[in-house]
Amino acid sequence: MAGNGRTVRDLRRANRTVVLQRLYFDGPLSRFELGPSTGLSSGSVSNVVADLIADGLVEEAGSVDSDGGRPRTLLRVAPTSGHMIGVDVGETRVRVELFDLALTELARTERPLEQQRYEVEVIVDHIRSGIDEVLAAADLVPERLLGVGIGVPGIVERTADRGAVVHGQTIGWEAVPLESLLRDGSPLPDGVPYFIDNGARTLGQAEMWFGAGRGAGNALVVLFGSGVGASLVTPEVRHGRAVEWGHLTVRVRGRRCRCGALGCLEAYAGAESLLARWREEGGRVPEDTDEETALTAMLAAAYPADGADADPVALAVLEETAEYLGAGLSDLINLFQPERILMGGWAGLQLGSRFLPAVRRHALSYALRHPAERVTIELGRLGPDAVTVGAAILPLADFFDRGGRRPEPDPTLPAPAWREALRDRVPR
Repeated sequence: MAGNGRTVRDLRRANRTVVLQRLYFDGPLSRFELGPSTGLSSGSVSNVVADLIADGLVEEAGSVDSDGGRPRTLLRVAPTSGHMIGVDVGETRVRVELFDLALTELARTERPLEQQRYEVEVIVDHIRSGIDEVLAAADLVPERLLGVGIGVPGIVERTADRGAVVHGQTIGWEAVPLESLLRDGSPLPDGVPYFIDNGARTLGQAEMWFGAGRGAGNALVVLFGSGVGASLVTPEVRHGRAVEWGHLTVRVRGRRCRCGALGCLEAYAGAESLLARWREEGGRVPEDTDEETALTAMLAAAYPADGADADPVALAVLEETAEYLGAGLSDLINLFQPERILMGGWAGLQLGSRFLPAVRRHALSYALRHPAERVTIELGRLGPDAVTVGAAILPLADFFDRGGRRPEPDPTLPAPAWREALRDRVPR
């Protein structure tokens, strides 16, 4: 038994975790460099590295000269030692991507959603078939997966009997047991876990690990798509917390939101409401197109590239939307006093730099002066794949927490009937 009630096994796992994380985020590093960066003794570093190399998780990555001695061998996390799938149950499509441990994309597929229809059976089928497709494209045995991360709209609750349950009021999901539905007839072995979380939170996770939020201790990552959402990351909430920001009331007795309430921010600032307001004001919204195409047309009308006159209706609606978004951000600034606010989501990225200066100006004018002077507001850097990358991080973070050990199969879950056929296949 180690100190503080920790067993030797706990200590070994913690040491493996800290070494893996340092190599992952800061590598390649030598054994000599790992000591100061992890706080471990040289002997502990040597033992942990030997274990990780024996497990195939760490590999050599060249060498560097040392001061007067032999060259030092550099080490890195082996990219092919694990694989993750990230799924974005988005507003216009379901996107599924397969990554190696270095988060290099190996395969992807998309399933469009017709008129933003979120029938549970359709979404479950899209996820299952998408997983099958990316595994086949990469010729990867399912048992090689560390897990499947899924970003969804709505609130996610963990239950003892049904796993992750999704409460998505805006998409008509009431306590949908998504994890158990995916498990029923799953294309994956029973030992491969599902990690299901709010899409804004997975977006925030990705930006904080690899994007514009890296290095910030306190940040808000905003998802601006058909609706709006946010994820808060603070020292106390290390992996982020989804914030139902889109349902903050910004206007008493205002427009009806798709959640059913009146005056929500989402009823004014989401792309769906933005296009509806353009249409109501007489704008020429393209018919029989998806939201992304229609928003592209609105942006082109408001900010024509060929020197033509701007559509005054489209421009006015966009400017009003920027003010609503800015006012909404000011509430987040006053409440949480973040160092950074990052805007992502397909609509935020599409409107991009043209839209952000106005949003920033309004946010700072509505917020209290002291926190407003200390916050930066910018676009996220990871593009439209941020939610899938963030979803894939969920099994990756669990893998790190386990010290690089694969999750054990849950004996309470039934094994798929075809599992026997997989046992004869050689892992690739």
